[in-house]
Amino acid sequence: MYQIVDKKRLSSNVVQMTIEAPLVARAIKPGQFIIIMVYEKGERIPLTVVTSDRNRGLITIVFQEVGKTTKLLGKKEIGEELFAVMGPNGNPFPAKFYGSVVLVAGGVGVAEVVPIAKALKEAGNRITTIIGARTRELLFFTDVLGSISDQLYITTDDGSYGIKGLVTLPLKELLDTTSIDMVLAVGPTIMMKAVADLTRGYNVKTYVSLNPIMIDGTGMCGGCRVTVGGETKFVCVDGPEFDGHLVDFDELMMRQKTYIEQEKLALKLLEEKDA
Repeated sequence: MYQIVDKKRLSSNVVQMTIEAPLVARAIKPGQFIIIMVYEKGERIPLTVVTSDRNRGLITIVFQEVGKTTKLLGKKEIGEELFAVMGPNGNPFPAKFYGSVVLVAGGVGVAEVVPIAKALKEAGNRITTIIGARTRELLFFTDVLGSISDQLYITTDDGSYGIKGLVTLPLKELLDTTSIDMVLAVGPTIMMKAVADLTRGYNVKTYVSLNPIMIDGTGMCGGCRVTVGGETKFVCVDGPEFDGHLVDFDELMMRQKTYIEQEKLALKLLEEKDA
């Protein structure tokens, strides 16, 4: 039912996959996500839709092979099917006119920011994008974001490409020298926290796209709860984007470690099975 029609590897552990999902393709909006089940008895995982083709009923996702389920998904080939694709979930990003916008992305967040960047550009915003990776080999979509953005900065931790350092380095320079109306950060939680901590001192509106543990994805299980402005929110129904200056990142990072031992065990068993 949900057939894979295209697949390619973007880096050593990042895969792009196009799937037949007509209902999702017709309804998905930038900022929303889907829930995928690779097999009937497998877990449900949230993934962002990078592009959708309503006429052909296709959606394209990008994911990083980290745990058991993403590795199983990465083993799927063109012509094979997924058990379930559900969505859209969450709220669309408020892609209105802000003025001068800075998008900061790291890891697979680089893919997740693409549909929002396109929507913000269509709304008339000036787009500056900062993308970061540990090393050059892990970079992807630089051409895509370069074509959307008015200005593109690339950083690598080891200096193998672009600016050596973290994404906050060019962001601080921009905050010091230009007028910025809104910042969006998408990527590892520690990166989003650093961006929000930095922009708070400049009083610049900052959105972050949160990625907590998510089990059900429809507001039933409460696994994705976070504290925002002192109130409990559920990322799957209230998010995934929130005001970064109000998010309790320390609590979020602590909760993300809840099942770390079980995740390691599941991955170990998968590796033993494949050996």
